[in-house]
Amino acid sequence: MNNGVLRFIGVVERVDGETSKIQVYSEFCEALKGLDMFSHIIILYWLHLRDNDTNRRTLRVVPRMHQGAPEVGVFACRSPSRPDPIGLSVAEVSKIDGCSIFVRELDAVEGTPIIDIKPYRPRADSIPQATTPEWALHGPKT
Repeated sequence: MNNGVLRFIGVVERVDGETSKIQVYSEFCEALKGLDMFSHIIILYWLHLRDNDTNRRTLRVVPRMHQGAPEVGVFACRSPSRPDPIGLSVAEVSKIDGCSIFVRELDAVEGTPIIDIKPYRPRADSIPQATTPEWALHGPKT
């Protein structure tokens, strides 16, 4: 048992425009078997540039990427400043080559540690009748 110790499984190695390379550490490479059958994946990552006392104490923000948004709690938005700086992106898989996953539209920078990768399954991960506030309908996808 790891007693709750978080282990990173890889790192964002390169970002070229919309395409990013995730390098999965060799000890976890076997876990990629079958992932190439999915067009999209869910990527959980550590927002390492926000891992400091100030950002971890932030509880309310005005979402800056959504013009006209009101002040909300960090759990009501996708702010990178939060008590535990965990990011989430759904990205399209371009290819998998060995321990490298090439994806499009990953919202992470080079050097970002990867926490976990899960297959995106429309039947389980898409909720057509979900609701969202008006301010969140505008701006970037994440």
